[in-house]
Amino acid sequence: MIEIFKTNIDDPYEAARLIGQMERLFSGYAVNFDLDDCDRIMRVKSETDEIDADGIIALVATSGFNAEVLQDEIEIL
Repeated sequence: MIEIFKTNIDDPYEAARLIGQMERLFSGYAVNFDLDDCDRIMRVKSETDEIDADGIIALVATSGFNAEVLQDEIEIL
């Protein structure tokens, strides 16, 4: 499963620090950021479990940043 988050994180150091925290607290998650994207995307992938989006959002908030799940946009023809 993959969950995509929109964040306000723009500092590579802070992104790296949060990646370390998340990967320690949520075993089995792989986390990466695309800070060049206008939404400063954070991708969280889990091979085994559903992703705890609320837990991730709370962890990001304790570091003084915002994160929200980026909803899939499905185009209906």
